[in-house]
Amino acid sequence: MKPLDSLDEIRQNMEMEGMSLYYFSRPSCGVCGAIKPKVREILSQYPEIRAFDINLDQVPKAAGQLSIMTIPAVLVYAEGKEWIREARYFSMGDLSEKIRRPYQMLTVS
Repeated sequence: MKPLDSLDEIRQNMEMEGMSLYYFSRPSCGVCGAIKPKVREILSQYPEIRAFDINLDQVPKAAGQLSIMTIPAVLVYAEGKEWIREARYFSMGDLSEKIRRPYQMLTVS
């Protein structure tokens, strides 16, 4: 996951074609640290998804601007639109399944 350090960077990437996943967390969040490797594992099944890591301690405005009320939070964008939003406690299986559908639609040639 590539770190993004500004709200402008986040917004620019969200507007790009294809799919992108945004992982919002804070270093002091134990749950965030435990879930991040599991999200990375899911991403290994979807090689064409761009993945970004946002430390909300470094980009605090992102929480307010993107309505991130709790962490960890995962947002998945497809073709510039929010497709998936998961936060706090969520199933990795459900997340993977939610990603699969738009991924297949966008990567079928």
